[in-house]
Amino acid sequence: MSVSINPDNAPRPLVVIAEKYQSLQGPWHSHRRTQLVYASQGIITVSIPSGRWVVPPQRAVWILPNTLHAVSSVQPFWLHTLYAEQDSLMLPRDCGVVSVSPLIQQLLVAAADFGMDYPIHGKEERLMRTLVDWLPLTPVAPLYLPQPQDIRLKKITTALEENMTTQISLDNIAQTHGLTERTAARLFIKETGLTFGQWRQQLRLLCALQKLAQGEKVTSVAFDVGYQDVSSFISLFKKAFGTTPGQYL
Repeated sequence: MSVSINPDNAPRPLVVIAEKYQSLQGPWHSHRRTQLVYASQGIITVSIPSGRWVVPPQRAVWILPNTLHAVSSVQPFWLHTLYAEQDSLMLPRDCGVVSVSPLIQQLLVAAADFGMDYPIHGKEERLMRTLVDWLPLTPVAPLYLPQPQDIRLKKITTALEENMTTQISLDNIAQTHGLTERTAARLFIKETGLTFGQWRQQLRLLCALQKLAQGEKVTSVAFDVGYQDVSSFISLFKKAFGTTPGQYL
């Protein structure tokens, strides 16, 4: 389903639009308004030039004005997106994933029925003000994978994404792509803010999250993303997300 009217031109400062997709590989685009992108069903990936977020249920991602981004998912999902003028709410300082309470979920779903030209000074506007009052602003979920801009490092990260089960060392993969281990290590910190090991672990955890949300078993997911045993995977998952894979979903 596509939106026939550009939400940036909506007559109201706050609008919520609902869209259902069987799957999506959305185009790169940006909006003048701030967005809160929430998938009430399914799991989505939101990409920006410097990285990407994996957004599972009960989470949403803030996208700041004029931020180039793309939304994708290989499975069906139901999207509710809040578009807000900059002076209509307190803005988050950064793009990022936030937890969405049951109250916010219900308010977003209700507001999507209002359209873009709902009455002023009525129940619709009051609900919108309530929604704004309860919006979470501070990113709390570690669901971001930074992407390097250096073409040499991109070759390494692409190779890791294409083969997550590899246990190759930084020294060996760097040599394969014409870099020394020291140069590659320096580039990882400079370009992503993470070490090679931290970046690979984050890649594996986010890919695991996507697989788990699609209904795959914890054991098969652990091996698919490169862990040698299930207990190690569960331990690292719990350390990163505060709970076990089963409890998280």
